[in-house]
Amino acid sequence: MDNGASSYRRFLSGDKNAIEEIVAEYSDALVLFAYCIVGDYAAAEDIAADCFASLFVKRKQFNERAKFKTYLYKIARNKAVDLLRRNKFTVRADDLEDMLRCDGEYKLFERETKRQLYVCMQKLPVQYKNILCLIYFDGFSIPEAGAIMKMSVKQVYNLLARAKVTLRKYLEEAGINEKL
Repeated sequence: MDNGASSYRRFLSGDKNAIEEIVAEYSDALVLFAYCIVGDYAAAEDIAADCFASLFVKRKQFNERAKFKTYLYKIARNKAVDLLRRNKFTVRADDLEDMLRCDGEYKLFERETKRQLYVCMQKLPVQYKNILCLIYFDGFSIPEAGAIMKMSVKQVYNLLARAKVTLRKYLEEAGINEKL
């Protein structure tokens, strides 16, 4: 059973502490996902906070056939895209890299190859970054990523293939020839 879903159901039933469990479980990953879209860490934190506030205030039921995590990421994506439309944010590569180096949870970015991967990913179009983050960093399946990005499974496969080809090109230009 999806832990977030059970916590959210408990929250909807009146357990005020359940929302704290949801925030504790998903806040870091949600901020990172939002950052991949907006490129501003403070804005990404605000987006994550807005997601949890929406859960708290609106108390909407989610489709039980979907995962709660997918539902939450879809809210975050919509809020991030809305913010981009309003403010026209630009990506700043150094902000996230510095944040990740400070946080022990993301030690994989400490090695030079991983740093180069991050730098190359920042050159990608937003949709390419989103799909790569959802699939490879956040562990969503192709159908779940499609639900978050409002795409069919075939569209997700095509987008993922194009993203990987483009990322591979940037990695080769950076001197990294590892297989993706």
